[in-house]
Amino acid sequence: MRRLFDSGVLERLALIALGRAAGFSLGEIALMFAPDGRPRIDRQMLTAKAEELDKTIRKLEAMRDGLRHAAACRAPSHMECPTFRRILRPAAYGATGARGNRAPP
Repeated sequence: MRRLFDSGVLERLALIALGRAAGFSLGEIALMFAPDGRPRIDRQMLTAKAEELDKTIRKLEAMRDGLRHAAACRAPSHMECPTFRRILRPAAYGATGARGNRAPP
């Protein structure tokens, strides 16, 4: 048995899937639809999510670079490597619960 859907339903499902992939909550996605079910996308919300993704990407790139350095570092111990210690410092500072503040120099 095969189900047939109106193209509008398929577009709404695609928008929901795209929103979830971009990290929007279901509540945020619900705001992207008018009461009649048609898309009503807030451009400011999209811009804010894009900026949030940019921040996440920068953090992930820094973690990736740190992991690559740690994997290739020739120091006898990672704790003897100045680069690794520099990478470690902000993570240790964040673990103390002082999020949002910059790590001490």
